[in-house]
Amino acid sequence: MKKIGLLLLILINFSAVFAQNEGTIKGKVIDAQTRETLPFVSVIVEGTTTGKSTDENGEFTISNVPLGYIKVSVSFLGYQTIISDDYLVTKDKKPYILIELVQTKEQLDEVVVQGQLFKKSVESPLSVQSLGIAEIEKNPGGNRDVLKVIQSLPGVASNPSFRNDIIIRGGAPSENRFYLDGIEVPVINHFQTQGSSGGPVGIINADLIRKVDFFTSAFPASDGNALSSIIEFTQKDGNPEKLNTRLTLGTSDAGITLDGPLGDKTTFIASVRQSYLQFLFKLIKLPFLPTYNDFQFKVKHQLSSNSEISIIGLGAIDKFKLNESVNDDITDKETLKRNRYSLSNIPIQEQWNYTIGAVYKHFGKNTMQQLVVSRNVWNNNAKKYFNNTYNPNDLLLDYTSREIENKLRFEITSTLKNNYKLNVGVGLENATYSNSTFQQLAIPNGVQEIDFSSKLSMLKYNVFGQISKKYVNANLGVSLGFRLDGVDYNSEMKNPLNQFSPRVSLSYEFSDRLSLNATTGIYKQIPAYTILGFRNNLNELVNKNNGLKFIEAIHYVSGFELKPNATSKITLEGFYKSYKNYPFSVRDQISLANLGSDFGVIGNEEVTSNSKGRAYGVELLAQKKSFNGLYGIFSYTFVKSEFKDKLDNFIPSSWDNRHLLSITGGKKLKKNWEIGGKFRLVGGQPYTPYDFEASSIITNYNVSNSGILDYNKLNSERFKTYHQLDLRIDKTWYWEKISFNFYVDIQNIYRSEFSSQSYLIPIQDTNGNNIVNPSDNSKYILEEIENTSGNVLPSFGIILDF
Repeated sequence: MKKIGLLLLILINFSAVFAQNEGTIKGKVIDAQTRETLPFVSVIVEGTTTGKSTDENGEFTISNVPLGYIKVSVSFLGYQTIISDDYLVTKDKKPYILIELVQTKEQLDEVVVQGQLFKKSVESPLSVQSLGIAEIEKNPGGNRDVLKVIQSLPGVASNPSFRNDIIIRGGAPSENRFYLDGIEVPVINHFQTQGSSGGPVGIINADLIRKVDFFTSAFPASDGNALSSIIEFTQKDGNPEKLNTRLTLGTSDAGITLDGPLGDKTTFIASVRQSYLQFLFKLIKLPFLPTYNDFQFKVKHQLSSNSEISIIGLGAIDKFKLNESVNDDITDKETLKRNRYSLSNIPIQEQWNYTIGAVYKHFGKNTMQQLVVSRNVWNNNAKKYFNNTYNPNDLLLDYTSREIENKLRFEITSTLKNNYKLNVGVGLENATYSNSTFQQLAIPNGVQEIDFSSKLSMLKYNVFGQISKKYVNANLGVSLGFRLDGVDYNSEMKNPLNQFSPRVSLSYEFSDRLSLNATTGIYKQIPAYTILGFRNNLNELVNKNNGLKFIEAIHYVSGFELKPNATSKITLEGFYKSYKNYPFSVRDQISLANLGSDFGVIGNEEVTSNSKGRAYGVELLAQKKSFNGLYGIFSYTFVKSEFKDKLDNFIPSSWDNRHLLSITGGKKLKKNWEIGGKFRLVGGQPYTPYDFEASSIITNYNVSNSGILDYNKLNSERFKTYHQLDLRIDKTWYWEKISFNFYVDIQNIYRSEFSSQSYLIPIQDTNGNNIVNPSDNSKYILEEIENTSGNVLPSFGIILDF
């Protein structure tokens, strides 16, 4: 901490040497539907009096713009006034801002509800948040990982470990869906848990993101297969005039991002990142050595004045190996035991994945047609030997799986007569899943051997529609929507009427500041491929024969929204989610809704579709967008999440945190300094204790190399409430050809301690041999090792723009 303070003091003195100047922005204003340019439109830099009007070609250039992230306010007679997203201005980087204005003719004004800084629509009038790139990049403790930043929002439980599982209003991480510029991205994390969505590091690079829209209910009908949230990432467009470069160097990885023109009508933006955690982890003596690489790109081409196409792609290569020399020169007994546990328990793992697609848009006078075509592939391999001997006779796990999806979606959004807005579309998807599994599995009844290969091809199809209108002098907004989903997996799922998903949203504005909002809907999600493709020892698709169904969640949400001014809002919402048809493990007799917060694979087993659950609570949010350099978010959620056990009783689920409190704030200071802090309080998660008798059996432990959970006591224990304070300090220098941002991000600044499930390991003699129980030679003598953490985690990084 003293070294960090000294470094900041040097930076303060160093910064005084350089005078700060102003920058320039350029752009164009067009009609959102006709795509025609709009002359003589007023464009003003938000928070200043600096601005200009567009010329006869609808273009503008504004000088004397403050350096850093800025927004512009755009207004024109007959059109809605809007405030743009965030754009970075440096002395050399001149962002190009394309503004799309919507006419305020009655037929459009009756449908579109657009706040100044907060996202809201008739279709999704509540349970939606929007984050700009400035909020993402400077989020304390977020480490520029978009998924970690989302944990600051209401209803989201933040995991105190290093994982960034997205747990929404008591729902499992598998219940979320992610879209990048309209293309679904199934793999969102490095080292992602298959059958779920969590992992330690997000794949999405913040340097390519313009904003993130986050829906926890009232999902658009066009976005399906989600139970808890829809997260939409909008990427930046490349600069049409010059090549820009950004270099980033952080504690865990380094990256480069380029954007610029590829022709008069074509732009690009692309990035690659590479981690160097394996070198850091080896240096600080950790038992595992992860390596990840990722890429992301977008190419946009203007086909004509009213049509465009974007080619989008991202992918990752992840490798995970063991540091078998980790205990060399270590004398601390507790550290040696923890390392021994990790080396014996963690498999060697490799993953690679990619998503690539094209989005075509055609704009008519009152319609927009969109065609989305994409392909994604995910390959997952894991292998484990007893005591890491690499002897074929000691093989405990050999797992190889691949998921391939080819998707097509076509939709039309139209503004009709009588003030109606209509969105309709269809989707087709061909999916292929393959799995080869050999696993020795220890359970209380003894060791099971799983050995099968499976390949499965499926055709999925869907139809959706949504219609919206405002009544009562445009104060009452009504939206009705539906989805029909089907897949030719079994007779139950093949009939799309069994997956009928209606929804309705209502909003009433008492005044410009106060509104009452409500929504209810039925949402469906297909079980994970690991469940669909599992085969038993007779090579049967046993879950298909068990009549597997789509998982269902019914949402009931209502609440008030108050906007004291253009930069602030306060919301209070109550929610209730009712689940049914959740997969229920035949082997362990638990709902799979309780799984997904660890590495590995979820759902590679026999299940039945008969688990029921519920999650309900209340959510309070107070948010202030940046004004005079001050910004902040306060959110509190009380949530109860429960699923039925094998005796048909409701018990707490693994996501029953009860209390979620997050306070994030920051202030832009003089001379391009910025400081921010984030406080999080998360109620303790329930957990299942070990079955000590079953765990100590030698044949069991030699296979599991860890404790076996006692599911007769499912989630009967609970960890303590956890709280943490993160602090971030930024300083930026702007020179003629380059800008330099240095930041220090300190997580858990007051060393708050949290506990995770303890370790069970055999006691060893002086020769390193496991000690057998003298009264029962079929069992080891085990000891329980605390698994706690509470270290201050300082990190730093630099960002160069030129």
